[in-house]
Amino acid sequence: MPKRERVMRMSVEQPLWRALTGYRVLTMLYAVGLFATAYDEYDSAGIAIAYYVVLFVWTLATLPRVQSAAACTKRFLAVDLAIALTGILLTPLAANEQHVHSGGPTLPSIWTAGSVLAYAIKGGWRWAAFASTPVAAANLIERGAPARDTIHNVILVWVASIAIGYVVEVARASERTLARALEIEAATRERERLARDIHDGVLQVLAMVQRRGLVIGGEAAELGRMAGEQEVALRTLVSGGLVPVSRVSEDAAEGAVVRAVEEPSYDEDGPVDLRALLAPYAAAKVSFAEPGAVVLLPRPAAKELAAAVGAALDNVRRHAGEDARAWILVEDEPDEVVVTVRDDGPGIPEGRLAQAEGEGRLGVALSIRGRLRELGGSAELISVPGQGTEVELKVPKDAKDPRGKAERR
Repeated sequence: MPKRERVMRMSVEQPLWRALTGYRVLTMLYAVGLFATAYDEYDSAGIAIAYYVVLFVWTLATLPRVQSAAACTKRFLAVDLAIALTGILLTPLAANEQHVHSGGPTLPSIWTAGSVLAYAIKGGWRWAAFASTPVAAANLIERGAPARDTIHNVILVWVASIAIGYVVEVARASERTLARALEIEAATRERERLARDIHDGVLQVLAMVQRRGLVIGGEAAELGRMAGEQEVALRTLVSGGLVPVSRVSEDAAEGAVVRAVEEPSYDEDGPVDLRALLAPYAAAKVSFAEPGAVVLLPRPAAKELAAAVGAALDNVRRHAGEDARAWILVEDEPDEVVVTVRDDGPGIPEGRLAQAEGEGRLGVALSIRGRLRELGGSAELISVPGQGTEVELKVPKDAKDPRGKAERR
């Protein structure tokens, strides 16, 4: 039996809306109960009864309105708050003076707080402050004087609603962050799956076509060369990441789909993924092998290391010939990053580097070793005549800033 996949939408707001729904019903019944127990304190009970009928019908009829932010519209909030304010201001007309001056409950009693909380959950602490202000004014008008208990109740509603509104805003921000993190995680898993499939299938086929084409020669050699270029381009695409879906959709809406991978934004001195700087060096005759995870280095150090790799590849082209193959290997060690550049050229005769430095040709000394020395790293060159050359570049992860500043990770 095939598995059924169920998609569940979770929201931190839903429990708050459900709690508000229950609060409105319970406080409406509580207000009616208070009126029933203090019926003798109302000189115009008919006004109170008429208000409670409206309150009862309104509370039950609008229960669907307080079940989500989308259903709780601004118009509903305005009418709901107006009903609460009307009940407060009708209290002196319905109750006797002793009830009012002794600090007796208003007609809506604590049901009023539900209206303010709806503002808080819907729009955050600013909306809560906006709704609390007319409630405070109405309570002071109903009492006729700023009594201590009235001020106490007003401040309590004000602080509580603003605090809840702030908590709602924080919860929404956390929910957005979590959703983004889950989205990135899903995209990463999909990228890894595609990379495995491509590596196991397409890249191997292209590499085989390239090798066989070079062996056969003629038109097959040209086909092999093109296959090699496509292998490099595809490998760079896999290592560089996928095009965001939203970006593809925008391009398609304009009538064309273009591959436009945006450069990730980094701080000037922040960490950068070394793989992104080395991937452009990959070519038909230059293979690039990298770890599956990001290789972070301080940005200036990463740029200097990439430049040293470029200098090593220039030496391969200059001294080993255009037909020589090269390999770049990146290793992410706990305390350092190691990049190895190897070629299959004729190698360097013993003593040739020392002779070149003596003649003033300092390409290896300055372009490679000099860069690494400034970073606190090292460069080792191993060459055996007839067996190619290998350059091993090591940079500590807390590399020094070549501009003279200490880098902070």
